[in-house]
Amino acid sequence: MTINFFKYRYIAFGLSIVLLLISVLLFVYKSLNLGIDFKGGIMIEAEFDTTPNISNLRQKIDNLNIGNSEIQEFGDPKIILFKLESNSKEGQENNSIIEQFKKSIGENVDYRRIEFVGPKVGSELKMIAVKAILFSLIAMFIYIWFRFSGWQFGLGALIALFHDVISTLGFFSISQIEFNLASIAAILTIAGYSINDTVVVFDRIRENLVKSELELSNLLNKSINQTLSRTFMTSVTTLLALVALYIFGGEVIKGFVSAMIWGVVIGTYSSIFIASPLIVLFGFKYNKK
Repeated sequence: MTINFFKYRYIAFGLSIVLLLISVLLFVYKSLNLGIDFKGGIMIEAEFDTTPNISNLRQKIDNLNIGNSEIQEFGDPKIILFKLESNSKEGQENNSIIEQFKKSIGENVDYRRIEFVGPKVGSELKMIAVKAILFSLIAMFIYIWFRFSGWQFGLGALIALFHDVISTLGFFSISQIEFNLASIAAILTIAGYSINDTVVVFDRIRENLVKSELELSNLLNKSINQTLSRTFMTSVTTLLALVALYIFGGEVIKGFVSAMIWGVVIGTYSSIFIASPLIVLFGFKYNKK
């Protein structure tokens, strides 16, 4: 069975424009739930006598009502790294948070390191994160342009990538999942996944350009259908792994995995309905036999 994806391109364009507008509005008016990496906070490295129960520790920290917090093993199961939210520049208030934390955790704990991460460091990380995303998108655009010998291919892929990144930011805004350095890693991973899907379709388009006499719109549709089974199987198997991680992976990686699930869905959609149809929209021409 052949599906006429190209027939629905304007519907897809309309849906994507609405999705991007909603994402931008959410980002502007609701903003992101920035984590300690960007807002600043207190980092505490603690060594326990025995391997602690992470869930119990997380419950104790949540009961303090001090804002966002992160808990993770730090090399050894007995060594735990805590990140506690604190926007205060006042040492007294930070000391109060630390005292509450110590009382909640209990005795027989060796506090190996206690540091304060200021908002200035968070601002620098924001700039580094933005640069990392922009430079990676530009590098992908240049790669696609030269590989497929046509700026239309590169621009189509770039717009699809921006579509995926902006919609993912909208997902973080509406879900209010904590946005931290792991979220940046998720966005870059989503961009890589999306461009991989797009390159597979573009490769088949290039092969068909050499041997086909079809009109460009029909050729694009044929190419998408020829790679559809591969795209579908890759997406489904990836989603199965991500859903398993979401269910069994614990709280630490839930935000990352949630973003990845969204990214796989939106990346598959954009490679089919956005990147390929844009080649025709941008006026790509080829000489038929």
